[in-house]
Amino acid sequence: MVQDGDKAPDFELPTQSGETVKLSKLVKAGGKPVVVYFYPKDDTSGCTAEAKDFTRLAADFRKAGVEVIGISPDSAESHQKFARKHDLKVRLAADADKAVANAYGVWVEKSMYGRKYMGVERSTFLIDRSGRIAKSWRKVKVTGHADEVLAAAKEL
Repeated sequence: MVQDGDKAPDFELPTQSGETVKLSKLVKAGGKPVVVYFYPKDDTSGCTAEAKDFTRLAADFRKAGVEVIGISPDSAESHQKFARKHDLKVRLAADADKAVANAYGVWVEKSMYGRKYMGVERSTFLIDRSGRIAKSWRKVKVTGHADEVLAAAKEL
């Protein structure tokens, strides 16, 4: 499991637009801070609310020079439908094999109604211009979260 101050695990994943996003390229190219938020599933209530909150603040993140990427195990096609349905303005990346979720330590055993299963623990990582994790949030509660991440990103 990665900790604040660690080098962020690099990744290259397909997005809803058909392009790929590579973390090291973003950090190196423009020296941009990057917000990577992991969410369990497209078009579920909590994940939709979170994506809409990051979308609501997308212009503020851009103005602060911060890239925002949402990652879930759903396919790029699922992300495309999700983004279109809710007019999302953030990049969504498909981690179908869960390799990135595993690298960040967010693919965990969960429990619902006494049933255990593997899934994504809603988590966010703020990665600084040098590619290190400046701040992380685990077991995220959606309400107010995007605003809190934006405030932290502006301090970088």
